[in-house]
Amino acid sequence: MKNTILSLLLFLLSVNIFAQSTSLKDSVTVLNEVIVIDTLTAKNAIGIIPSKTIGAITFANYSPIDFISSINQVSGVYALSGALNTNRITIRGVGSRTPYGTDKLRLYYNNIPITNGTGSSTIEAFDLENLTSVEIIKGPKGTGFGTNLGGSIILNTKQLSNQPTKFTNNTTIGSFGLLKNSFGFTHSQNDFYMTFQYGHMEIDGYRENNRFERDGFLLNTIFKLSDKSEVGLLVNHIDYSAQIASSLSQEDFDEDPTQAAFIWKASKGYEDNNYSLVGLSHTYYASSKLKNTTSLFYTYLDHYEPAPFNILDEYTNGFGFRTLFTGNFKFLENSLSYTFGGELYKDEYTWGTFENLYGENDNKGSLQGDMLSKNKEFRNQFNGFATILYPFTSKLKAQLGININKTQYDFRDLFNLNELNTSANRDFRTLFLPSLDINYSVRPNSQLFANVSRGFSNPSLEETLTPNGIINPDIVQETGTNYELGIDHKSKNDKLKLTIAVYLMPIKNLLVAKRVGDNQYIGRNAGKTRHQGVDLDLSYRFTLSKKISLTPFVNYTYSNHKFVDFIDEEANEDYSENALTGIPKNKINSGLQTNFGNGFFLNITHQFVDEIPLTDANTLYSTSFNLVNFKLGYKKQVSDKIRIGLDFGINNLTDAKYAQSVLINASGFGGNAPRYFYPGNTINYYGGLKLNYIL
Repeated sequence: MKNTILSLLLFLLSVNIFAQSTSLKDSVTVLNEVIVIDTLTAKNAIGIIPSKTIGAITFANYSPIDFISSINQVSGVYALSGALNTNRITIRGVGSRTPYGTDKLRLYYNNIPITNGTGSSTIEAFDLENLTSVEIIKGPKGTGFGTNLGGSIILNTKQLSNQPTKFTNNTTIGSFGLLKNSFGFTHSQNDFYMTFQYGHMEIDGYRENNRFERDGFLLNTIFKLSDKSEVGLLVNHIDYSAQIASSLSQEDFDEDPTQAAFIWKASKGYEDNNYSLVGLSHTYYASSKLKNTTSLFYTYLDHYEPAPFNILDEYTNGFGFRTLFTGNFKFLENSLSYTFGGELYKDEYTWGTFENLYGENDNKGSLQGDMLSKNKEFRNQFNGFATILYPFTSKLKAQLGININKTQYDFRDLFNLNELNTSANRDFRTLFLPSLDINYSVRPNSQLFANVSRGFSNPSLEETLTPNGIINPDIVQETGTNYELGIDHKSKNDKLKLTIAVYLMPIKNLLVAKRVGDNQYIGRNAGKTRHQGVDLDLSYRFTLSKKISLTPFVNYTYSNHKFVDFIDEEANEDYSENALTGIPKNKINSGLQTNFGNGFFLNITHQFVDEIPLTDANTLYSTSFNLVNFKLGYKKQVSDKIRIGLDFGINNLTDAKYAQSVLINASGFGGNAPRYFYPGNTINYYGGLKLNYIL
């Protein structure tokens, strides 16, 4: 309670600007609201589907390596970060039971799906400085962006095509050996636009065995073939390596949070990743009433991870297409807007495990031994979607959507070829997932909105397999229905902005990952959960003078998620009505952004995270915590061609000791205590220099 009161008081030290305005580009894109966030970024959520977009102003509150804090500024979203390479994003409690990584939501990069065939997403594979905005659709109402129970996250790199030709370079140094440099080049003319960015980052990390190093580049081009046709090419490549410190037991966390888990330190565990994305898109304006955008894409991931219990060597080839038609026509007295399209994603996942002989390697770390397994899985997922938006009156609009999902897995054991029943197919039933949105304008700047939508989650790879390593024929998809009511209000002068949403989402066939060995999990459908809560976003801009403005904000998340029907057969325990594991009941992100009008700005941000239940029995909780971050900056137009920026920041200003991520239902093996906690960084510093040169 004391921490909650402190958090509300720290609201007075709050930071951020949500500068949003809407306009219609033309009659074809009547469904695409335009949002101003330093740059113009088209809203991707189709029609009146509510979504939340953050951009450069939100990113500027934090260090350029701190992607997770930016996402955590959105109510209803809780992102946990065990390390730069170990992130788990949950939306309204969905995904909280995933042991590692992010699943049960769909991730897009410039509208290209980058979530793999079993629903896993790796947001750490993308550089924050390459993005202009991040749009988040909470819950399964996305229709055209997958009706996953968690929702969708759309990463956007697109910028205005009428920018001048320019070079940019941003260098950041900081605590724990941080060095990050991002170089960019942008060029545009009447029929051609190109941006190229290259980034390098390295950091030793706060803990032992914690070094992270990444190189990557982004190429984004648009060729205008005619007044009606344009082609775009996107190439994104990331190469990173990351040592793994892993989680700690309560005793080790209390004694020395900088230490790595003993077995990970002894084996010098790490992961190496090469990730590539290539997308080719074509947009065609057939008429003033019909437009089509079609994309072809290919993704490649090469992952190598020496862990203490084995060495994992895997690679994934993914490919597919996405097409979207948008248009409108006169119906009765008004204009009816529609969309329809489809998305096919196929990937081929090949992986093998090997003995790790680090104990026989003279303390030199991991050493690959004999092969233990070799597998291949073909995964297909198709989403078909359509929406119809009709304004019944000048104030009342309704949108009906449908998503059709079909998922198939084909698993093949290439190691035990002479044994029976080691390969199997899984053809999940076709899902028809409707969505209904209603929007009523109380005033021009105030809307009431409501949504009812169906959604699903596919089981992860581990959850589809039995302890013997073959596909479980009994596992089924999670399904649920989202009920949501809310209000979106802005004052006439755009100073006050308020959004409140109340939701209820019952989920059945709950997927539970049960740990059967060190880093070995199997899945089962164990019962039902009820996700319910309140999301609140509030900001107000005070104008103290012609030059000085203050903008406090607060984003509050109330999560009252529970097990409705959950019996752990192995433990012979009934956990029904217990709090859902892995999610804090209260989360507050607040801050104050001060713009002095002479190039100086000051940002102070605060986060409160309530205690988190770590076991299904609710017998163990993490400790709640408060974090305060500080950032001071200066921007100056030196000449017509040169602009400079300087900034200095302090993270964890009060030097709080906290767990930045947790592992739920951890088990101890070999007589060791269970390891629940990923320590957060102590107080740390960073500074940056940014140069813009216009040709």
